Amino acid sequence: MPSEKPPSSALVSDPPLDSTQPLPFHCQPPIIATTATIPASPYSHFSPARKRYLTILLGYLTLASSLTATIYLPLLPLLSDQYHVSLQQINLTITFYVIFQALSPAIFAPISDTFGRRPILLLSFLIYLAASLGLALNDIATKSYAGLLVLRGLQSLGGSAVMALAYGVVADVVPHSERGSMLGPLLAATNLGPCLGPVIGGGIASSTRGGTGWCFWTLGIFAGVAVGLIGFTLPETARRVVGDGGVKARGVWGTWGCGNYCLSARGSKGVWGVGDEGKGVEGVVTACETNTPEKATGKGSFPHPYNPLAPLRIVFHADTFLTLWVAATVYTVWYCIQTSIPIIFGEIYHWSELEVGLSYLAGGTGVIAGGFVNGKLMDWNYRSIAKKAGRSVDRVSGDDIMAFPMERARSRGSISLFAFSICALVGYGWAVHYQIHPSVPLVLQFLVGAEGTMIHQSFNALLVDIFPESPSTAAAAGNITRCAMSAAVVACIQPLVETMGYGWFYTLVGLVSGCTGSLAIACLRFWGWGWRRARHGHRLE
Repeated sequence: MPSEKPPSSALVSDPPLDSTQPLPFHCQPPIIATTATIPASPYSHFSPARKRYLTILLGYLTLASSLTATIYLPLLPLLSDQYHVSLQQINLTITFYVIFQALSPAIFAPISDTFGRRPILLLSFLIYLAASLGLALNDIATKSYAGLLVLRGLQSLGGSAVMALAYGVVADVVPHSERGSMLGPLLAATNLGPCLGPVIGGGIASSTRGGTGWCFWTLGIFAGVAVGLIGFTLPETARRVVGDGGVKARGVWGTWGCGNYCLSARGSKGVWGVGDEGKGVEGVVTACETNTPEKATGKGSFPHPYNPLAPLRIVFHADTFLTLWVAATVYTVWYCIQTSIPIIFGEIYHWSELEVGLSYLAGGTGVIAGGFVNGKLMDWNYRSIAKKAGRSVDRVSGDDIMAFPMERARSRGSISLFAFSICALVGYGWAVHYQIHPSVPLVLQFLVGAEGTMIHQSFNALLVDIFPESPSTAAAAGNITRCAMSAAVVACIQPLVETMGYGWFYTLVGLVSGCTGSLAIACLRFWGWGWRRARHGHRLE
C-alpha cells in the first residue's frame, strides 16, 4: 500500500504565477505582514485635505495665549481706575498670568501624550471659556480685584497649553520631513496675536468709552467658537490612542454627532479626500497598519505615574538643554523688544497710544513672514541633509529618526541668522539712542522678528523631533524655559537701560544672544546626534 503523502501546502501559499482563476474564499492565503505582500505603511492616514484643515484649526486655537495676553495691555490704566487699585496691583495680574502660562503646559501636555489631544484641548478651552465669561460678569457686577486676579490665572491656565498640544498634533500626523510645511503657517497664524491684540484691545476700549468688559466678552466668544470647532471637527490624533489614524476613536475621543465616522482619518472620500479602504473594525488594528501601535484601542489612558515635572526632566539632557537654550534665547530677545516698544515710541518718539499700538505691526509682519518662509525652508533643509548623508526621504512611513542627523537638518543656516541678528539688534539700539527716523527701528524690528521666528521655529521643531514618544511634553519644556528666561530678562530691562542706555543695552543683548546661540548650535551640529543616540541606547555608526 503506498504511503500517504503529507498534505499539500498549496492552500496556504501564494497561487501559481500562471493561475488565471481566483482561489475560493476558504483557500485564499492569510494576510502575512511581509515586505513581499504588504506595501509600505503610511506614517499617517490623514489625507492632505485633512492636514490642511488641521493647520487652519490649530492656527485659530493657538491664538488663545498670545491674543489673551496682548489684548489686555491697553486696558491697564482703565482697569486701575475702574477697580480702584494701583497700577502696580494691576501689573500683578500680568505676573499671575505669566506664572500660569508656564504651569499650564506642564500640567496638560504630559497627560495628552497618553490620554489624547482632543479631550485635553476640549477641557482646556472649557476652562478658558468659563474664565472669560467670569471676567466679563465680574466687570459688570462687583468689579472685584480678587476675582480679576484669580480669573486671569484660570484664563491663562486654559489658554496657554494649546501651543504644546498643537506641536503634539503636528507630530502625530506629519512625518519629520514634512513638518515644516505645517508648522510654518501654523506659527504664522499664532503670531497674529501679538499684532492684533493691542489694536483690538485699544479699539474696543476706545469705542465703548472705557468698557473693559467687552474685551472679556470678545475672548468669551472666541473661546465658544473654539469649543464648538474642537467638539465637532477635531479628530483624535494621539498615536497611543488611534495609532496612525487607522483605529476608530470612541467615547470622548470621538467627535460629536456624525463625526465619529465622517470626520475619522479614513472616512468618506467625499468629505476629506480619503478613500473608503481600511474602514476596519472599531478598535482593531489590521495587519497592514504597521505604523499603528499595538496598544492603540481608540481610547486614551491616564499616565501612570502622572508626573507634571516631566517637562523639567527633559532640560537636563545635553542635547535638549542646548536646543532649549537656542529657542529661548531668540524668544527672550523678541520679548525685550516687545516690552520696550511703548516706552521707546511713546516717550522717545512721542507717539500717541494708537500709534504705539500700530507700531507692533512692523515686527509682527516680520514674524509672520519668517514663519511662512521657514516652513518651506525646513523641509528643503531636511531633504538637502538627507541627500548629503546618502539617505532617501521616506514621505510615506517616515524616516528612522535615530538613523538621521536631525540636529544638522534643523540647525542648517542658523549661525548665519544669529550673525545677522547681532547686526540688527546693535543697529536697533543705536538708532533709538540717537533718535533716528522711526522708520529705521521699525524696519529693524521687522528683520529681528523674521530671523528670530526662523530660529525659534526650527529649534522647537527639533525639540519635538527628538522626543517622538512625548512631543507635547517636550513642547511644554520649551514653553517653561522661554517663559522663565524672558521673565528674568524683562525684569532687568529698565535698570540696565537707565544705566547703559538703549544703544549699549541692545549691543549687549545682541552679542550675548548671538554668541551663546551660535556656540550652542555648533555643539549640536558636532555632538548632538551622538548625544541623542547615547540617550536612547544606540551606537553611532
